[in-house]
Amino acid sequence: MTSTQPIRGILLCAAALLLFAALDTTTKVLTAHFAAPVIVAARFIGNLLLMLVVMAPRGGREMVRTTRTALVWLRGCCLACASVLMALALTRMPVGEATAIMFLAPTLVALGGGLLLGEEVGLRGWGAVLLGLAGVVLIARPGGGLDVVGVMLALGAAMLNGTYQLMSRTLAATEKTFALLFYSAAVGSLVFGAVAPFYWAGRMPTLLEGALLASLGLWGGVGHYLFTAAFRHAPASTLAPITYLQVLWATVLGWIVFRHVPDPVAIVGMLTIGSAGTLIVLKRRRRTPPATV
Repeated sequence: MTSTQPIRGILLCAAALLLFAALDTTTKVLTAHFAAPVIVAARFIGNLLLMLVVMAPRGGREMVRTTRTALVWLRGCCLACASVLMALALTRMPVGEATAIMFLAPTLVALGGGLLLGEEVGLRGWGAVLLGLAGVVLIARPGGGLDVVGVMLALGAAMLNGTYQLMSRTLAATEKTFALLFYSAAVGSLVFGAVAPFYWAGRMPTLLEGALLASLGLWGGVGHYLFTAAFRHAPASTLAPITYLQVLWATVLGWIVFRHVPDPVAIVGMLTIGSAGTLIVLKRRRRTPPATV
C-alpha cells in the first residue's frame, strides 16, 4: 500500500543513500587490511543473515518462489560482480569519484533499454549518454591523479550495475520484491563465500575490523529496506534526482575519513554525470502520461 507523503519518501531515500555511502566508505577502509573478495563475502553473508532474521518470518515462501529462476540468479551474479569490481576500484581511487562513476548506471540503463528492450532513446537520451561520458572524462582526465585501472574497474562496476538494473526492470513483472532481494544476497553469499577462503591471509581481524566487517551487511540491508520504503511514499520521478545525493554523501565521508577533497575539475565531472541522470529522469517524466483521478 502506498501513500502520498513525498517529504517522508525523500527523507527515507536520503537516509538510504547515506547508508550506501557508508557501505562504500567502510569497504575502502577495510581494503587496507583484507582482499576485496573477503570484504564482499562479509557484506553479502551479513545481508543474507539479516534478511533471514528480519524478513523470513514475514516473507516465508515469497522469498524463494521465482518464475524465471535462471534470470533471477543471473541478476544476482551481476550485482555480486559489480560489488567486487567496486571494492577493487576503491583500493585505487577515492570514494567520491568512484561513486560518481558508478552513477553512470542509470544512463547506461536508458541506453540499454533502447538497444535491448526496444525502448525509445531519443535525442535527450543520447545527449544524457554523451554528457555522462564527458563527466567521466573530466573525473579521470590525464593529469588528474586518478589511477587508470581504478577508473576502468569503476566503469566495469557501472556497466554491471546497469545490467542489474535492466534485469530488475524486466523481472519486476513476474517476480516478488522479497525474492529478488533474497536471491541477490544468496548468490553473493554463495559465490564469495566459496571464493573468500582462497584470499584469506590467515590474520584474524581485530575487534574494530570485525565490527566493520559485520557492519557491511547492516549498511546494505537497512539501506535497501529504506530505499524500497521510500517508494511507498513518493513516486519514482520525485526520488530519482535525489539518488545523486549519494555522491555528495560519499564525498563528505571521504573527506571525514580520508581527508580527501576532489579537485574543482573532478567536481564539475560529478555534476556533469548528475546532469546526465537528470536528463534521463526528465525524459521518463515527459514520456509518462499524467495520472487520472
